[in-house]
Amino acid sequence: MPPATSAAPLAITIATRESRLALWQAEHVKALLQAQGHSVTLLGMTTLGDQILDRSLSKVGGKGLFVKELETALDDGRADIAVHSLKDVPMDLPPGFELACVMEREDPRDAWVSPHCSGLADLPQGGVVGTSSLRRVVLLRAALDALGRTDVRIEPLRGNLDTRLRKLDEGQYHAIVLAAAGLKRLGLEGRIRAIFDTTTSLPAAGQGALGIEIRAGRPELVAALSPLVHMPTWLRVAAERTVSRAMGGSCSMPLAAHADWTAEGQLQLQAAWGDPDGDARLVQTASKATVHSLADAEALGQRVAQALQQAGARPVIKEA
Repeated sequence: MPPATSAAPLAITIATRESRLALWQAEHVKALLQAQGHSVTLLGMTTLGDQILDRSLSKVGGKGLFVKELETALDDGRADIAVHSLKDVPMDLPPGFELACVMEREDPRDAWVSPHCSGLADLPQGGVVGTSSLRRVVLLRAALDALGRTDVRIEPLRGNLDTRLRKLDEGQYHAIVLAAAGLKRLGLEGRIRAIFDTTTSLPAAGQGALGIEIRAGRPELVAALSPLVHMPTWLRVAAERTVSRAMGGSCSMPLAAHADWTAEGQLQLQAAWGDPDGDARLVQTASKATVHSLADAEALGQRVAQALQQAGARPVIKEA
C-alpha cells in the first residue's frame, strides 16, 4: 500500500446498511474523511442479509448477503465507497471491486452477554446460549464439554445487535455471545459480562476490523482513503483471511483465524476448525513469521491453512 498522500478534495458517497452499528461505522468514516477536507454523504440501504432473519446465514448464501446490494450501488455509480465489518466480507471480492482500506482494529474478541450468568460454568441446568456463528458453536461446545456441561443448548440467534439484545432481555436465552467490537462502538460496553480469552473463543477472520470497498480503477479514492489505512491491522487480517480463503471459508465453515503481533515483532497466527455436528475433534494450529508485506502475511496464512488440513481439518464440509 502506498504511503498516505495529500488527496484533492472529493465528493464521496458512502453506501451503508441501515442497522445502528453499520450507520455508526459509516458515520465514523464520514467524519474522518471530512476532516481530510472531503465532502461526504451517506446512502442507506437494506440488504438481503438484513431481511432474511428466519434462517441461518449458512443456509441462505452466507455473509456476502450483507454486501451485494452495496456493491451494486458502487457498480452503478450511486455510491463511491462501502464500509464493511471485515468479517462480513467474502474472502474473494467479485471482479471489478477491491479492498482499498483496512482501518485500525477494535477489540477482536467475543463477548459474553448475560443478565444473570457470569460465564459458561454459571449457566443453569438446561441453559440456552444464543449465537449466529458456526465458529462460536464449535468453540462453545468444546468449552462446555470440558466443563462437563452437555445439558447446555446452543441455539441460533439472528438479527441486528439491538434485536439480539432484546431477545436476551425477553428471556429467550440465558446468555448470548457477540463481537465485543460492536458493543464497544455503540457505547454498550456495560452489557458485556465477560470477554472471552482467545484460548477459549478464537475470533473470526477480520473480526473487529473495518474494511472499505471500492470499484476498481478509482485511484483518486485510494489516495483519499490512504490516511485511514492502518497497515498493522491490514497485515493481521490479510493472514487471517488467507486461512479462511484456503479453507473455502464461508458461513458454513466453522473456522476461526486470529493474528496478533508478538513482543518480538513477529506475526503470530492461530487457527481452529471444528465440526458443528460433532463428527470430528476440534483442530487447532498456530505459526508465526516475520511479516513486512501483504504477500508475507498471505504466505503465513497459507502455511497455517495447510497445517490445519494436515491435522485433519476438512476444507469442505456438509451444511450444518
